[in-house]
Amino acid sequence: MRDLNYQLKQLCDRNRDGSYATQSDRARILSHVANQLHDLGYRHMNADSLRPKHVDALVQQWKADGVCAGTMKNRMSAMRWWAQKIGKDNIIARDNGSYDIDKRTFVTNISKAKVLDEARLAKITDAYTAMSLRLQSAFGLRREESIKIVPAWADGGDRLKLKDTWTKGGKYREIAIRTPEQRTVLNEAKRCCGLICPDTSIGGKSTI
Repeated sequence: MRDLNYQLKQLCDRNRDGSYATQSDRARILSHVANQLHDLGYRHMNADSLRPKHVDALVQQWKADGVCAGTMKNRMSAMRWWAQKIGKDNIIARDNGSYDIDKRTFVTNISKAKVLDEARLAKITDAYTAMSLRLQSAFGLRREESIKIVPAWADGGDRLKLKDTWTKGGKYREIAIRTPEQRTVLNEAKRCCGLICPDTSIGGKSTI
């Protein structure tokens, strides 16, 4: 393993900021960044070597590779975390516009729910795992959200409420319940957890 890859891995291991998913994504991004810097000719870097020229070179490479704005912003976020941990916050501009990275487009009236393969679902014997997958499919939830969710609490009538402790980035959010299918899945999830305790998450842990 190259010095930079190893030191960035150590940096991630020592600083467990965010959810498990966030930590995993950050470590993966920084490993990829380290590999790209090596390929760009920066062969003898360590974690404290980060400079503005490295950031500029990476952004230009991403643009040349046709990386989408959302992915570039995720990478920039990980890079800013790196810079902050080595005490060099000012290395990277706070505004992505400084690098001519386009604004991310959010489309709020299109469902992110995915079609669930019923044949594969039928092979899952664990009721909570199956229900987690159904919630992911019906509401477009992230995996961690679908595991941590407490259905009885989350049911807001015409919307699904997600606590900040369940979501990526620690931000409370709501998802409108638009279809009968979503209502049916949520009711079934409530019944599934209610067999043990109404304050139990899909992952099986009580919030009491």
